[in-house]
Amino acid sequence: MNAAIGLDYWDIAFSATIVAGLGILLAYYRLGVTRSLVVASVRLVIQLQVIGYVLKFLFAEGKLVYVAAMAFIMLLVASREIVARQKHRLKGWGSFGLGASTLFVSSFAVGLFGLLVVVKPDPWYLPQYAIPLLGMIMSNTMSAISLSMDRLTSALVDNRAIIEQRLALGQSAREATLPYLRDCIRTGIMPVVNSMATAGIVALPGMMTGQILAGASPTEAVKYQIIIWFFIAGGVGFGMATALKLLEMRLFDKRQRLRLDRFA
Repeated sequence: MNAAIGLDYWDIAFSATIVAGLGILLAYYRLGVTRSLVVASVRLVIQLQVIGYVLKFLFAEGKLVYVAAMAFIMLLVASREIVARQKHRLKGWGSFGLGASTLFVSSFAVGLFGLLVVVKPDPWYLPQYAIPLLGMIMSNTMSAISLSMDRLTSALVDNRAIIEQRLALGQSAREATLPYLRDCIRTGIMPVVNSMATAGIVALPGMMTGQILAGASPTEAVKYQIIIWFFIAGGVGFGMATALKLLEMRLFDKRQRLRLDRFA
């Protein structure tokens, strides 16, 4: 295999001309998103440059305390992102705590399983494996949790009268909300299912592409990508189910009453 082709900052600048052209097109149609595109592009460059130096330091040091600190920061940022995407938020730190606890249980559990049982690097917390693995699982789980939570809370608010009628007729909170829960889980899991079904045919997944560009054997890259998608599916599914269950427990009291007053 050939070694990866090195890129310099001029290459990045040339690639940015495509985004500049897109910005001109969006401005021409007056869509109001040109500024957002510029801000996102600048953030992309700055954030990835910073994380590149951070990862370089982590890979060189390889200490568990640094890996744990990085994982903790990733958890905080992902939890904050879940809160930011909610139209209806719980009072206080409720939404943040729910997102953080769910991400911790799902993403960290699946990540540890992958490191200790499947990949088995030595040591098990080797940054080259631990950080990318956790990052891919957590990012997909974060998106699914935030989407499903937002969809469920909106459904409860929009269908409050119907749900309370069902509760008055003797249904439990789970029975009254089950149709909405099913819709939320389906909405959150379908992007992962679709990506798994089309991987290798419609598109080459990111991790596999990165390994191939870095000079790894395509067959070895395929193996890693397969287990990554299995881990992502597990993290998304278990994380989303846990988040919706905790949200249901928070929005219904012991007397099976819908408590929308617990929203901020």
